[in-house]
Amino acid sequence: MHTTEDERVNQLWREPLAKSLRRSVGRAVGDFSMIEEGDRILLGLSGGKDSLVLLHALSEFRKRSPARFDLSACTVALTGMDVARLEDYCRARDVQYVALRHPIIEIIQDRNERSPCSFCAKMRRGLLNSRAREGGFNKLALGHSLDDAVETFFMNIFRAGRAKSFKPKIWQDRSNIEVIRPLVYAGEGSITDEARRLALPILPSECPYAGKTERQRTKEMLTELKARYPDLFSNVVNALKTIDSSDRWR
Repeated sequence: MHTTEDERVNQLWREPLAKSLRRSVGRAVGDFSMIEEGDRILLGLSGGKDSLVLLHALSEFRKRSPARFDLSACTVALTGMDVARLEDYCRARDVQYVALRHPIIEIIQDRNERSPCSFCAKMRRGLLNSRAREGGFNKLALGHSLDDAVETFFMNIFRAGRAKSFKPKIWQDRSNIEVIRPLVYAGEGSITDEARRLALPILPSECPYAGKTERQRTKEMLTELKARYPDLFSNVVNALKTIDSSDRWR
């Protein structure tokens, strides 16, 4: 029975992505010219639903893209994280994989960090950038979704008084690596549904701060707002694309 279940899951991992998500990824890649001929892309695979769906999307896009590109995945593995299923999944998708072990949580606790999520994100990004440089990659793909972009927009409004979010594509001068976010048009709900349908090997969170963050509080607030204003997320994206000097107070 165990072998039969493994075979069923392995077959699911080889299925094509849902058409709506394929369109979202294709539109983002096209709108922001994310992938070019000869690119070597390193994908940050956290083990969460977003990065797993992104791996599925890009490994499939690789087969039909007019621009030929290489794709590999890397996990910054926290202490105790079991990445065996991620290795299996990457093998099924024909994607090279490596895990970097790093005691980020222990470092946060030793330093008594006041902003553990921000510190963790910076450390992960730094380790991924180093891996990309050492491996000869020119692009780093991250699994940030539409929801992440809108949440970041409102967090910047609340905390810094700035109408901004992360960019779908951005060049990093320090690392000489370009960051791309092909899921930026994909909503969390569709990503969650697809991760469930494909039985993707989502890892349980090893983070002791999960569910206690400002981002989680912002997410909950936006859930309520979106129920009242269904076009909220698309309106934020439109604002990020169209804001210009004529809309500024000075």
